[in-house]
Formats: sequence, structure tokens, C-alpha cells
Amino acid sequence: MTGKPNPHPLRLRRKHGEGRGLEVSAADGARLVRAQSLRAGIMASLIVILVFCVAWVALTSLTGRVFTWMTVVLGAGVGYAVRRAGRGIDWRFPLLAAVATFTGAIVSNIVVAASTTAAEFGTDVLDILRAVTSMTWPVFFDERWNIGDTFFALFGAGLAAFLAPRKLTRQQFYALRRWRDEGDEEM
Repeated sequence: MTGKPNPHPLRLRRKHGEGRGLEVSAADGARLVRAQSLRAGIMASLIVILVFCVAWVALTSLTGRVFTWMTVVLGAGVGYAVRRAGRGIDWRFPLLAAVATFTGAIVSNIVVAASTTAAEFGTDVLDILRAVTSMTWPVFFDERWNIGDTFFALFGAGLAAFLAPRKLTRQQFYALRRWRDEGDEEM
């Protein structure tokens, strides 16, 4: 007989561990929830949008072309930034990333349009942005913003929402589940 108290009936070699449960508690799940920071996620997304605007203007001025698909890159950047800075595990972080990406796509398109207009008039980008009036917006959205910009902005927002939540290990997921189950029992 074997020295093990309850050997496997087929006596096959075990490849996935000893079969013990994960040793986590609801307190570990509460620690995960407390580690979230919506403020840090917002700040990270704003920084990514600002850096993206500068990079897109530089790329546009170097190549002389406007690449509308660059807003998908913005979505990936915002998604990763919200994941790393916000460390979120609930629905607020994908929503934040999607809204920030769509807003950033509109803002960056405005900045790129202002930079190309400034190059045509031989003035500064900030002078063009300061000269914007309520009469400018309908012209911008009629002449500059098109269905391709909308498609890429929505695709980038979806990508950002997909990338924004924190990826959990098995132990972290189990701890979060125990914390949620404990909260349901108290109600």
C-alpha cells in the first residue's frame, strides 16, 4: 500500500499541484478593491492624451499627411495607462478609458486641424485655437470630421475599454470573489 492517505484512483501522475485550495481570504479581496484609484486613472489618461496630441501633430507635420487610424493607438495607450495607474477591477475603469479615448480623439483631431491651419497661415497653433468661435465648430465638423474619424474613435474607445481593467491572477480573482460573497451574506 502507499503511504498517501487517499491516492488517486487511476494512479496517474498529477501535473497541476497538490489539489489544495487557494489560501486567500476576503481581506485580500478588500485590499484589491482599496488599491483602485479612479483619480490616478483619470490623470494617466489625460497625460496620455496630451502626449498623443503632441506626437500626432509632429507626425502630421513630418509626413504632411493626417493618419486617422492613429486614434486606435490612442485607445491602446489610454487603456494601458488606466490599467497601470488606476488598477481598477470594476466597471468604472473601462468606461473611463472609453470616454477618455473618444474625447481625446475629438480633441486631438481639433489640435491636428489647428496645426495644419496654422502651417497654412504661418502662425502659431495656440493662436488658431484662441481664435476659435462658436461659428468654427459647425465648419470643423462638416469639413474635417468624417465617418472614418468616428469609426476609428469608436474602435479606439472599444480597445481602451477592453485593455483598461486590471488582469487578475487566480488567487486575486478568488480573493475578490470571497470578498464579494462575504458582502452578499451581510445583506
